[in-house]
Amino acid sequence: MDDDTQIVNITGEPTMDPQVCKFIVNLPLYDEGSINCTSKETALGSPLLEALLAINGVREVLVSGNRLTIAKSSDEEWPVLGKQIGAAIREAVQSGQALISKDLKARRPSEKALRAEVERLLQTEIGPYVASHGGSIEVVDVKGSAVYVNMSGGCQGCASASVTLKQGIEQIIFERIPQISQVVDITDHTAGKDPYYR
Repeated sequence: MDDDTQIVNITGEPTMDPQVCKFIVNLPLYDEGSINCTSKETALGSPLLEALLAINGVREVLVSGNRLTIAKSSDEEWPVLGKQIGAAIREAVQSGQALISKDLKARRPSEKALRAEVERLLQTEIGPYVASHGGSIEVVDVKGSAVYVNMSGGCQGCASASVTLKQGIEQIIFERIPQISQVVDITDHTAGKDPYYR
């Protein structure tokens, strides 16, 4: 091994969400705040993000300082996926290249543009389906890569609301708008007529 080759130590930390794991590296990865990436197209020009999103099952990468928060979309166990992630991080760091493109933030759509896309999707595809079950859903806010929604009508307090959100609405949004990585339901399910949640 060359004397100038950097030794890269990586520690994995599980989170409350089984689909998300944090990785702490002993070297700085990104020193301009934080950057979130959810698509291979956005990752182009950023060797670290390109390598991580090329791994089958990696859905989202958040980089901040020497920390990576990675979300997966597969059933692959973290110890297995973690080995691939560790290898990708080491290879990117030891290449000596800039890990993340300077213009990556400029290429991301604005929160206003993302909100407009989500609202259009709700109006044309998701809304009619929810309405057929007596409910409605609206965008309350978009912050970073997270969209905040409120469900009303038959969805408010419905026992199936979380299933509809996780297995239906979320999947459509993630597929159509890869820049969105989280859908947060801020509905008060204890209110409304005959709520399921008390």
